[in-house]
Amino acid sequence: MLSLHTNASALSAQNSVGSTQNKLSTSMTRLSTGFRINSAMDDAAGLQIATRLKAQTSGMAMAMRNTQNSISMMQTAEGAFEEVTSILVRMKDLATQAADASSNADDKTAMQSEYDALGLELTNIMANTSFGGAALFKEGGGTLEAGPINFQIGASTAETMELDLSTAMGDLHTALGGTSALYDGTGTVAAGPGTELTAAGSANTIIDTISAAITEVGEVRSTLGATSNRLDHVYNNLSNISTNTKAATGRIMDVDYAAESSNMTTQQMLTQAGTAMLKQSNSMSGLVMSLLQ
Repeated sequence: MLSLHTNASALSAQNSVGSTQNKLSTSMTRLSTGFRINSAMDDAAGLQIATRLKAQTSGMAMAMRNTQNSISMMQTAEGAFEEVTSILVRMKDLATQAADASSNADDKTAMQSEYDALGLELTNIMANTSFGGAALFKEGGGTLEAGPINFQIGASTAETMELDLSTAMGDLHTALGGTSALYDGTGTVAAGPGTELTAAGSANTIIDTISAAITEVGEVRSTLGATSNRLDHVYNNLSNISTNTKAATGRIMDVDYAAESSNMTTQQMLTQAGTAMLKQSNSMSGLVMSLLQ
C-alpha cells in the first residue's frame, strides 16, 4: 500500500539498521577492550561467575604471599636455632674437656670464661632474634613461645594452618637455663661468672644437661622444617589452582579476536546494505506524487 503517512518499508529498514549498528558497536567495544563481557548486559551469568573467579584468584595471590612470608619467618627461626646448636655443641666440648683429670684449675677457669660467653650469647639469640620487628623466641612474649600461631593459606576462612610450639619452646627455655647460670630467656643479663666447669664434679654432670638441650633444639628445628615444607607445598598448590582459575576467567571474559573480527565485518556489511535500502524505501513516497500528476 502506498501511503504518505506510513512508510512500512522505511520503518522496517530503519529498525534493521538500528539493530545492526548496536551489534556493530558491541563488536567494536569487545575488540577495543579485549573482553567479551564489558557489562552485565553482555552476559549476566558469565559476569557473575567471572567475578567470583577473580575474587578467588586475588585471594589466592595474597595467600601465596602469606606462605612466602611465613616460610621466611620459619627460615629466620631455623637459622637462629642452627647457631644455638653450634653454641651448645661447643659448650659440650668444653664441659667434656673440663671433666678430664688432665685439666687443672687454671684450665677450667679459662674454659669457664668461654663457657660463660657462650651462655650470654644464647641469651642474646633467644631473646633478640626477631622477624619484622617481633621477637620470635623471647621467653614470655616471643611469637613462637606465646601460643598457637595461625597461617592464612587460602582465600577462604577455612584455609588456615596452625603451628603450636609454645610447649616445646617452654621446655627449650628450661633446658637452656640448665646449661648456664648466665642464660635468661627474657634477655636479662645475669651477673657472672658461672661455676658449671669449675665446681667439683659439675663438668661431668653438665654434659648430659647440654645433650638434653641439644635434643630440645633439634625437636623445635624439626617442627619448623616440617612446617616450612608444608608451606612450600601449599604455595605450589595455590600456584597451580591460581593458574587454572585465571584460565577459566579468561575463557569467560576474553574475546575471541578471530570470531569477533569476522562478526564485525558482517555487521559493517549489513549496516551498509541496510542504509542503502533505507534510502531506497524513503524514495517510495515519491511514487504517490507521480499518481497525483
